[in-house]
Amino acid sequence: MTATAAPRSGATTVHWETRLFSTPTAPPVPTGVGRGWDAPTYTGVDDLLGDARSRLSRVSARAAYQEVLHGRAILVDIRPAAQRAAEGEVAGHLGPLVVERNVLEWRFDPRHEARLTVASFDARVLVLCQEGYTSSLAADALLRLGVHRATDVAGGFRAWREAGLPVAA
Repeated sequence: MTATAAPRSGATTVHWETRLFSTPTAPPVPTGVGRGWDAPTYTGVDDLLGDARSRLSRVSARAAYQEVLHGRAILVDIRPAAQRAAEGEVAGHLGPLVVERNVLEWRFDPRHEARLTVASFDARVLVLCQEGYTSSLAADALLRLGVHRATDVAGGFRAWREAGLPVAA
């Protein structure tokens, strides 16, 4: 705990940062903003995943293929390079964007200076990971940023490959 001397009384007070992050009696955050002490908590990662998916209209690999093929959606592969090298990639002629998970929000937030040119609140963004778990959390993050047509591919790249959809040679 960080303490600082009060200017005149000589009494010790707790530094505001310590108070904010270490005690549940910190100054209240306005109700309904979902931040600070009012942020939702989960009983585990499955609960977190279920909450994220409750806001998504997930698509199958075949439906994602059709949307991308006809230019109605942007397919975004968020897997790390090593995983793409080991497992394969969506065929290049479909124009998948590779945006690793750690920078996704910055690249698709239309307000941010690091955004991609395709970033838009109205963009149909289909997020793809290896098996469809990380992509659900990522797509939910995009929804919360206001990209209201974002979702993910159920089953991820594994479902894409198993459906016999085009992969890079």
